[in-house]
Amino acid sequence: MKEELIDELIRLAFREDVGDGDHTTLSSIPADAVGTVQLLIKEAGVLAGVDVAERIFHCFDPDLKMTVLIADGAEVSIGDVAFTVEGRVQSLLQTERLVLNVMQRMSGIATTTRKYVRQLEGTTTRVLDTRKTTPGLRMLEKEAVKIGGGTNHRIGLFDMILLKDNHVDFAGGIENAIARATQYCREKGKSLPIEIEVRSFKELDEALRVGGIDRIMLDNFTVADTRKAVDIVAHRYELESSGGITGDTLRDYAETGVDFISVGALTHSVKSLDMSLKSKLSK
Repeated sequence: MKEELIDELIRLAFREDVGDGDHTTLSSIPADAVGTVQLLIKEAGVLAGVDVAERIFHCFDPDLKMTVLIADGAEVSIGDVAFTVEGRVQSLLQTERLVLNVMQRMSGIATTTRKYVRQLEGTTTRVLDTRKTTPGLRMLEKEAVKIGGGTNHRIGLFDMILLKDNHVDFAGGIENAIARATQYCREKGKSLPIEIEVRSFKELDEALRVGGIDRIMLDNFTVADTRKAVDIVAHRYELESSGGITGDTLRDYAETGVDFISVGALTHSVKSLDMSLKSKLSK
């Protein structure tokens, strides 16, 4: 599914950008002109999207030749050249913006994720992403989280059951929500992991009493209450902290002993990493 969605995204992006033709390029550049461009890094960070860029180039023009100099996941500095691409100039110019949009976004996410991951060094806690992603770009954004050293939560609504506050409320409580989820999996023959969100110690106690789950999400618990919850659960289930956790508080939550911390800001509030695709003739 991942590769199919990425290919579909690339095709849609070209339809959106190129339309019935890049008339600027087609009118000013001879069809037989060839040249080389290089991806120039203009801001320090973690590089992500190189593999996707190669997919974009080859999707538009299979004859473009890309030489990778720096791989995904590497830390880059101002002035580094990540790769070069050689081929028809018309093709290079029409793929330029899509490649940059994807790589700048992915590299920004990978850079932010790496910062969070480093704050967790020495603990057993892993940082998770969320579904707070750009519509249509989720596969790329979640891949960028992995490149930065983070861990993907569920990809979408289809690969995990996550009973959040609204599900619990509409179902009539923790017990009803879990019971219906387990019955659904049994009837449909699905072995989906089940996670339940709890908002209080009362809901936590109920979830522990009912069982039949794989992970418990502690929603907006303080650091002190999270530590207490870790003691209560005592490794019977995976524990995930969520809600308002920032870079300033991340380490404090990790030191409580939770297994995961989910951070929506990895994908919804990220600054793109500055880079450009320049002709090797440019000074």
